[in-house]
Amino acid sequence: MRLIIQRVKEASVSIGGETKGCIKNGMLLLVGIEDSDNEDDIGYLCRKTVNLRIFNDEKGVMNRSVMETGGDILVVSQFTLHASTKKGNRPSYIRAAKPEISVPLYEQFCNTLSEWLQKPVQTGEFGADMQVHL
Repeated sequence: MRLIIQRVKEASVSIGGETKGCIKNGMLLLVGIEDSDNEDDIGYLCRKTVNLRIFNDEKGVMNRSVMETGGDILVVSQFTLHASTKKGNRPSYIRAAKPEISVPLYEQFCNTLSEWLQKPVQTGEFGADMQVHL
């Protein structure tokens, strides 16, 4: 699994002009699932994500986690995170997991992340053509 984590003051994801998920202060996560990923990766990444100290404390030092700040999380699936661009000009996505593997892992990741955060996470729609705003 690959994650891109972006601190945000607000973020949203929309499909066909309709907002699917939105948050205020917190994290936007782009999640790419690889064909070799499994359930063991989920627990580690969820724990790491909610405990990353990337939010400022009262002294302006990045010393607080999303859990400590009470922030929200927006999760967006992004298979292109596993693109290979070593040959030619057209990316290859051969390492990105097929939907029969990636959909259950994505859903489990979101559910586990909600448990760690102790509140629901916002999501896009797996496989949809989504527009992310931050």
